Amino acid sequence: MESLHLIEDAAGVSAESVVIGSVDGEPFRVRYEIECDRNHRVQRVNVTALGRESTSITLRADGSGNWTDGRGREVPSLDGCIDVDVSATPFSNTLPIRRLELDRNESAEIRVAYVSVPDLRVKAASQRYTCLDPIDGDGGRYRYENTSSGFTAELPVDRDGLVIDYPELFDRVPAG
Repeated sequence: MESLHLIEDAAGVSAESVVIGSVDGEPFRVRYEIECDRNHRVQRVNVTALGRESTSITLRADGSGNWTDGRGREVPSLDGCIDVDVSATPFSNTLPIRRLELDRNESAEIRVAYVSVPDLRVKAASQRYTCLDPIDGDGGRYRYENTSSGFTAELPVDRDGLVIDYPELFDRVPAG
């Protein structure tokens, strides 16, 4: 379950969220913050695994594929990554969907900084997005492929590019 607070303005996109769930039968709770420029390029991400001993990771990006850690040290393993994928949230898919602005049947392969939850391990991963139905007033539909692992999902999104249903992982609960 996720509670996402999303702010979009002229300066960019800011997301704050808490996610609770389980991995391999083990419960977890994480809090994350993602800040992007107005073109949906990640500028900063902070993920905290909450528990008896909370741990966190902070990464900063320049929007051109260069990353540093929370102490300002370069992270060369993430060179070329524009987006971040926090494994516990479908919001991670919104950023490349919005940034890429794909036309029907158009695909793009990208590298992302993949943050595994709850262990907060970070690695570069290759992903592909294909636009099946472009976003309009009724939403849209995209195919997501993790080309590193072979995982594929068809993602319906609302008119803002937010994932409505992530098969077998997430299903958005209507507001109200």
